[in-house]
Amino acid sequence: MQLPGYYEFCSRVKMIAGHNALEQIPEALLALKAEKPLIITDKGVAAVGLIKQVTAAMNKTKKGTKVKIGATYDNVPPDSDITVVNEVAKLYKSKKCDSIIAVGGGSVLDTAKGANIVVSENATDLMQYSGYGAIKRKLNPTIAIPTTSGTGSEMTLVAVIADHSKNIKMVFGSYFLLPDYAIIDSRMTKTLPASITAFTAMDALTHAVEAYTCLGKNPVSDAMAMSAIQLITQNVVNVVKKPNDMDGRLALANASTMAGIAFSNSMVGMVHTLGHATGGVCHVPHGICMNILLPYGLEYNMHKTGNYIGELLYPLAGEEVYNSTPKKDRPTKTVEQIRKLIQDLHDATGGRHPRWFKEVYDRDGNLMVPREKLPDIAKTAMSDASQFYNPEDLDYNDFLWVMENAWEGTPLDRKKVKKG
Repeated sequence: MQLPGYYEFCSRVKMIAGHNALEQIPEALLALKAEKPLIITDKGVAAVGLIKQVTAAMNKTKKGTKVKIGATYDNVPPDSDITVVNEVAKLYKSKKCDSIIAVGGGSVLDTAKGANIVVSENATDLMQYSGYGAIKRKLNPTIAIPTTSGTGSEMTLVAVIADHSKNIKMVFGSYFLLPDYAIIDSRMTKTLPASITAFTAMDALTHAVEAYTCLGKNPVSDAMAMSAIQLITQNVVNVVKKPNDMDGRLALANASTMAGIAFSNSMVGMVHTLGHATGGVCHVPHGICMNILLPYGLEYNMHKTGNYIGELLYPLAGEEVYNSTPKKDRPTKTVEQIRKLIQDLHDATGGRHPRWFKEVYDRDGNLMVPREKLPDIAKTAMSDASQFYNPEDLDYNDFLWVMENAWEGTPLDRKKVKKG
């Protein structure tokens, strides 16, 4: 039986952060006794020149440091899948690489984690390592270089990899999946469009907020979450308006990493539950789902965690607003502040930042979440494990009710939330 106040916390990834952090890659490889890394990325990251920046930094080696890029794989899809993982592993082996440098967002980092399992374990069936705890030993050296300030995957012990032939997503969880190094460099997010900067920041904000309010919260993850929230709210709108604000970009990158540390050690809740389901059914980008659903998750759970939600007003709005707001009103004010931030990002991006699901369209102008798909989303959410860390229980009708309100843009009537 777990004792009151008991928790576990682990963050063993070495961070190197700054405006010129990339130049430390050779030293990091040297420390890992690695000389021939495989670079893993996607077409978008390569197209905007970020891999050239990474390789240029790696060429600035100190005398006596031997670093030679073994190969580059730049065809990672938006959703990591088992076929690509096996392709990457095959390239790694054929070029006799000894380490991995993953440059990209969540899908790239998940692909790198999956490929590392295959090459380190000499596995023929990746599925046998799915679930939590199946990986029993240290894997080959890995350096993670995130190119968005949202997923926090450089600090997480989880990888999600799809098997499209079976229409499933496999979850892999192990402390051995944590990268050895995370290189946080402001230059890596400079080319992000304003809309992606906005919704990836909201992804990180959701990680931090749910880490602070879920059932697995603990004092150390709380500290990381609060700092991340403050950095995001103080910088995201300005960075969206002024893309060359490199100090702001570094702040958002640091915040994303801290939020990743926080939720890796506490978990998340119903916002992620519904976000995973919406992404699976309608293929909506995860950050957009988080952005839309965050205020609804707080409204739904307010009767259980209103005290924690109220505490978030301080990093969201600052000392003056926090002190001038009566304690009983702080939870509601917190939700208002988040909705204001969403509206500010909507305005700053010229309306490209959606506020609710009826505003989410694909590049061809098609509505991505048709209202008739909401029952399918609610049904899918029922099987997502993240719901078990949510403060209040949910059933199919609860999920559907929340999604209907999030689709229309109507705040929840909190009187209808069951008091479990």
